[in-house]
Amino acid sequence: MRKISATYIFPGNRPPLKNGILVCADNGKIIELIDTGGQLKEEAGLEHYSGILVPGFINAHCHLELSHLKGKIPEKTGMGGFLTAINQLRNEEPEVAEEAAEKANRQLVANGTVAVGDVSNSTLTLEKKRHSKIYYHTFAEAFGFHPSRAERAFSMANFVKEMCNEFGLGASVVPHSSYSVSAELFRVISENARAENSLLSVHNQESRTEEQFFSDGSGPIACHLKDNLGIDISHWKPTGKSSLLTTLEFLPPENQLFLVHNTFTEERDILDLKQQRKTENTFFVLCPNSNLFIENALPSVPLFQKHRLNICLGTDSLASNQKLSILAEMITLQQHFPEITLEELVLWGTFNGAKALQVENRFGSFEPGKQPGVNLITGADLKKLKLTEQCQVKLIVRK
Repeated sequence: MRKISATYIFPGNRPPLKNGILVCADNGKIIELIDTGGQLKEEAGLEHYSGILVPGFINAHCHLELSHLKGKIPEKTGMGGFLTAINQLRNEEPEVAEEAAEKANRQLVANGTVAVGDVSNSTLTLEKKRHSKIYYHTFAEAFGFHPSRAERAFSMANFVKEMCNEFGLGASVVPHSSYSVSAELFRVISENARAENSLLSVHNQESRTEEQFFSDGSGPIACHLKDNLGIDISHWKPTGKSSLLTTLEFLPPENQLFLVHNTFTEERDILDLKQQRKTENTFFVLCPNSNLFIENALPSVPLFQKHRLNICLGTDSLASNQKLSILAEMITLQQHFPEITLEELVLWGTFNGAKALQVENRFGSFEPGKQPGVNLITGADLKKLKLTEQCQVKLIVRK
């Protein structure tokens, strides 16, 4: 048994404790969280750290299989340029891709991650996930903008899902985005999701060009589909609606939904969403460092807070990020939105992510019976309870 204390303990889903004590079994299972009222007394066997203890981080959106693209794509090209580069580079050197994925998995572990919602288009990373210390749920992603491709696209994604299941990994078939999935493919995915009550995830409003495509059918996304992918888009009729509303009309409202990025989501979109589904099973996944890398823009986080939306954090891939670190994403949000409290950031990076992945019975908070892992954040401003650029994470207890 271990007794662990720190200047502050942020349990994940409740207010912080000053000089609290976390009691854990040798296997990391939480036995008790003790509120000392801020008055810590010396006792035998007590480990005390200067810093902040938080549960293991939950990365709600990652692309492990794109890890080999680190440093190969220029920053701030916009979504059109980024999609072009991904299309050109993603299938190069499969051996290198496997090695990079393994290295990225180790980086996730070292950065205090205990669970990941990982997007996959192939089976390349299955062995890595199977033997990882991290819990993975795989979002087997389907692409297919032309209606004729719907059956084949679903079959390919479903194969990835079934292989994950054979390896003992949780998985579900999901659409990539509103602009890369036909109505026919959306319907097949939705029918499957409804039948299996599975988790859904979709890239949402990551760029202005997405809205342009749905408004009048023009712009970089249209060019990408026609010129880079060689798809005949003559069948496409712009909806005149937001890409989010178009997507929501296809997805079953009863299924848990991850809306990822939301860089250009506006208040009218949120109001539309509330007409379509409950916010309780809808999670807004923010990947701020990736958003800055691609579009040099950030989501309107205060707007999401105003509407009390469920916010989670992700890193996206190393194709659009320097590292796979939830702490780094929290620091970026703190720098750009200083009004966000540390308690909120910890909630987003731990408990909300666990709740979104439906593993909150195991991870996300310091509660008896859970094995969430224990991370120590050092370098924070302990007087103002703010993260700084000097913050680092150290694993105190692995899950």
